[in-house]
Amino acid sequence: MAHLGSRRRRALALPAGLALTASLGFLPTGTASAAVTSDVPAAVSTDGPKLSYVVNVKGGHGNAKAVKKAIAAAGGTIVYAYDQIGVIVVHSQNPAFGQTIRQARGVESAGATRTAPISTAGDMAIDSERPLSAEEAKAAAADAVAGQDPLEPLQWDLPAIKADKAHQKSLGSKKVTVGVIDTGVDDTHPDLAPNFDRAASVSCVGGAPNTADGAWRPGPGESDHGTHVAGTVAAAKNGTGITGVAPGVKVSGIKVSQPDGFFYTEAVVCGFVWAAEHGVDVTNNSYYTDPWLYNCKKDPDQKALVEAVARATRYAEGKGTVNVAAAGNTARDLAADEITDTSSPNDSTPVERKINPRECLDIPGFLPGVVTVSALGAKDLKSSYSNYGLGVVDISAPGGDSTRYQTPDAPAVDGRILSTLPGGGYGYKAGTSMASPHVAGVVALIKSTHPYAPPALVKGLLYAQADDRPCTNPYDFNGDGTVDAVCEGTKRDNGFYGTGVADALDAVRW
Repeated sequence: MAHLGSRRRRALALPAGLALTASLGFLPTGTASAAVTSDVPAAVSTDGPKLSYVVNVKGGHGNAKAVKKAIAAAGGTIVYAYDQIGVIVVHSQNPAFGQTIRQARGVESAGATRTAPISTAGDMAIDSERPLSAEEAKAAAADAVAGQDPLEPLQWDLPAIKADKAHQKSLGSKKVTVGVIDTGVDDTHPDLAPNFDRAASVSCVGGAPNTADGAWRPGPGESDHGTHVAGTVAAAKNGTGITGVAPGVKVSGIKVSQPDGFFYTEAVVCGFVWAAEHGVDVTNNSYYTDPWLYNCKKDPDQKALVEAVARATRYAEGKGTVNVAAAGNTARDLAADEITDTSSPNDSTPVERKINPRECLDIPGFLPGVVTVSALGAKDLKSSYSNYGLGVVDISAPGGDSTRYQTPDAPAVDGRILSTLPGGGYGYKAGTSMASPHVAGVVALIKSTHPYAPPALVKGLLYAQADDRPCTNPYDFNGDGTVDAVCEGTKRDNGFYGTGVADALDAVRW
């Protein structure tokens, strides 16, 4: 895995569907049902590790009620039932729970969302980041011209997508909200507070929405990743710090990561359903759903995880939300017939697997309808670490790269992306995680320009407006004479850059 960052940060910083409610026949009287408990029959074993599951209900009247009874009978406790999409989050210590519940009437699929017992622990350090130095901040402020925020001269990524020119025409609408489904957002940051949408923010850790004040913030020692992503999307143009791609829109924090940094299916499902039902126009998803980097549908557990997240993303899109996701940081050709995964499951003991990426999906990034984003460096080339693949990547945007590989033009000094950090700070990160929020910001500008456009039209405009970028062949990112990747496709659509580089200026003038 070629990257600058930590061991397991996958689509994080370096190391057109209709609502499923109608199509599956779910006719709920409310939006969701809360926890349901029941006594476990004495014959059911409860001596196994406590695991979390998703149970996907078949469409049809009465199935949900029958499945809930079957869950109790199999030794499960319902944490939350997303009746809108027929997904039920369950905890159980019955070692045979998954196998048992899959046989129950009305169950489409069911699977454990993890391979390790439910717990909280761990360290989430991301070693690809670098804090902004006081000297850099002072020099940048001296270089700033009229209309620029003090640190904007260091943001080479804004002119790379013509966001600086777009801001002369529009900063985006306060009626548009981008939901950052991530590790939490520090809404007290002076560059985020003016644009923060508290009503659309939540913690989904554990699989059920927690609306307590501040629940969406990262806790002490937790990752600053979500705060960095939020700044790229919508840091205010307020004479402080940096400027976001869409500095006039709202941003919300939808926290889905465990304290140890894992993004489990139940939390991701919660995040998309929450976004769908709280006026979120765009979601940014800079992660993959743990513990499997690729979820193979021939495996009953992994099949259920794909189905649950797919239902949630389709439901969100059916409610008007455009979902944007990072392509990942393993420098793989995801259009290949076979790739090797040595990282899964990442919450216990990984095993080596040969998989077909068309059959084994990275979720949510490679689900139908989701906009998949690859990363560029400061020299407009595919970032060294970025995944790619013809027919897989939809669009490209700045995600940064090693400064020695792609050095930005002065006055910028770092090849990574500068954005907000918790506690009022600023720092650099690189990854497709940083590319995705650039596209989410452009989508927010399109939505601001066309407030009544449905997701299919918004995505159509995004792709049509993208600046064509031909294949880069031969591609030798470090100049050692070895070809590191091969780009396939045309100038208008190829494996490195998809339909091209996102264009913020066209987003506000078309």
